[in-house]
Amino acid sequence: MDIETFLAQEQNAAQGYRCGFIAIVGRPNVGKSTLMNHLIGQKISITSKKAQTTRHKVTGIHTDDTAQFVFVDTPGFQTDHRNALNDRLNLNVTEAMSGVDVIAFVIEAMRFTEADRTVLKQLPKNTPVVLVVNKIDKDKAKDKFALNQFIDEVKQEFDFAEVEVVSAKHGLRIVNLLATLRPMLPESVPMYPEDMVTDKSSRFLAMEIVREKLFRYLGEELPYAMNVEVEQFKEENGMNHIYIAVLVDKENQKPIVIGKGGEKLKKISTEARLDMEKLFDCKVYLKVWVKVKSGWADDIRFLNELGL
Repeated sequence: MDIETFLAQEQNAAQGYRCGFIAIVGRPNVGKSTLMNHLIGQKISITSKKAQTTRHKVTGIHTDDTAQFVFVDTPGFQTDHRNALNDRLNLNVTEAMSGVDVIAFVIEAMRFTEADRTVLKQLPKNTPVVLVVNKIDKDKAKDKFALNQFIDEVKQEFDFAEVEVVSAKHGLRIVNLLATLRPMLPESVPMYPEDMVTDKSSRFLAMEIVREKLFRYLGEELPYAMNVEVEQFKEENGMNHIYIAVLVDKENQKPIVIGKGGEKLKKISTEARLDMEKLFDCKVYLKVWVKVKSGWADDIRFLNELGL
């Protein structure tokens, strides 16, 4: 590090600059990934109307003149289906909450369920928790009196440090949430360069883009026992060559992903390639195929290989 950079960092610290980690947690399908994408101003976490789309802890970074927010987007805490995959995902959630400076507990406006309470029971008592009420654009939430009454009822469940309401889908009150989180971060110099928005590799982001397209274009047909594996990622002459396998549990699930005449997989691949070219700012050659890996969701060794 040169002396000018060192002095600049010291000056930032002296002026009360803040930097810290915020875990975004909640039950499946409350809008955690959509919220993080708006918080950092760029899409790095996949979103879908189906629950359990996020399987990895995704780190997103928002930097401004006063603070650097390092967000950890976690899988939805799963209570319905028990297998090695979901046990690992739940472990990811609890691990993400240890060692962070703030927790953003996201719920859906006008709907607080036993699944929400299950997540609430996992929250540490020694870390500030901000209650984030999402989806305030819903018709029922537009009644301010009813919304405030709902929030008051939820506040009886836990000693929240603060409460903020947002609409992640429409990007409403994102600035307010950042302002609420800022004073809870410790005074510190930035940990990442100011133009960095994620600590994830291009390989990981390519995998996530393909997974998102699978969720988007297969809808309810999509088998939950499915994952994506990057088998090769190399850069040659300014072009990324990416080879990705879609893993399914059973042979009869392959046609669901491939579609009639291969049209579905072709559409998924084309959309994913266009997104990758936009994200990586270069040409991409993408090859996607489907292969059977029976029992992978209960194979601990294989989950380790996938980084889950």
